[in-house]
Amino acid sequence: MIKLLSSRAALRMALALLPLSASATGARLDVQVRDTAGAPVRDAVVWLLPLDRPAPPASAGASAVLDQRNLSFTPQVLVVRTGATVSFPNSDNVRHQVYSFSPAKHFELKLYTGNHASTEQFDQPGIVTLGCNIHDWMLGYVVVVDTPWFAQSGDNGQLTLEDLPAGRYTLQLWQPRLAAGAPPVSETVSLGTTPLQRNYTLALVAPEQTNQPPPDLEMGLGARTQGSHEH
Repeated sequence: MIKLLSSRAALRMALALLPLSASATGARLDVQVRDTAGAPVRDAVVWLLPLDRPAPPASAGASAVLDQRNLSFTPQVLVVRTGATVSFPNSDNVRHQVYSFSPAKHFELKLYTGNHASTEQFDQPGIVTLGCNIHDWMLGYVVVVDTPWFAQSGDNGQLTLEDLPAGRYTLQLWQPRLAAGAPPVSETVSLGTTPLQRNYTLALVAPEQTNQPPPDLEMGLGARTQGSHEH
């Protein structure tokens, strides 16, 4: 009888530990992105669309900020989940007029300075290209994805997604300097208890715009703390 009770107690303890063990061994994906010259590529966005189950619902009220600072969109690439709202403050001492003609989101914010009160909701997945009607070189992107599993590469060209449910996913990868209109790189991956490493080499094109002001404007224009200018 004593041995039987001990076995039942051990079984209960093992069952109680199961959720913790499953959480600790979630699937992991490591991605390295380089260009054809072997240099690491930053701002590559990877997202995973589950094939074996629906994606968890998005959190209500999700929001993000895409600033305008030193005559540039900051960050140049922002990733949000479908349904999120994005605000577009202007930290420069000049007026901006943000717009997008992208199919996933078409909008325009009239000339303004300061912390603009309006926000835009991004309720359709896709790549939204941003411009400024006043400063032609400004170029930014909002990448809207239908999944909570996404990441963006840093200066080393690397990104990691972890604590993922095991299973099959459609992996999609996009970067601003892919050929204009090119769809995201896409493949099916299976994730389990062993971390998966994926390496991608992208043939990138020179951007038509750089999101950086011309050299003759870099001095004396930009953040409001530098003085008062109107352009």
